[in-house]
Amino acid sequence: MSYSIDFRRKVISTRKEEGLSIRETAKQFRIGPASVSRCINQFAISFRFGFAVRVIANRLKNDYNRYPDMR
Repeated sequence: MSYSIDFRRKVISTRKEEGLSIRETAKQFRIGPASVSRCINQFAISFRFGFAVRVIANRLKNDYNRYPDMR
C-alpha cells in the first residue's frame, strides 16, 4: 500500500518528537515496521539527493556568472 507524503511525514515527525522505536511507531499508526523503515529511508534519500542537486546547481550558476569566458 502506498501512503501519502503527508502521512509519511507525520510518521517520521511523531517518531522523532516522541522518541519512539520503529516498532512502537508502527504500532501507534497501525502499519508494519517495514513501512516505517521505508518512510524513513525514502525521505532520507530524497533529502540528500535534493540537497546535492541544489548545491551543484548553485555552484554552476556562480561559476557561470563569475567566468563569462566559459559561455
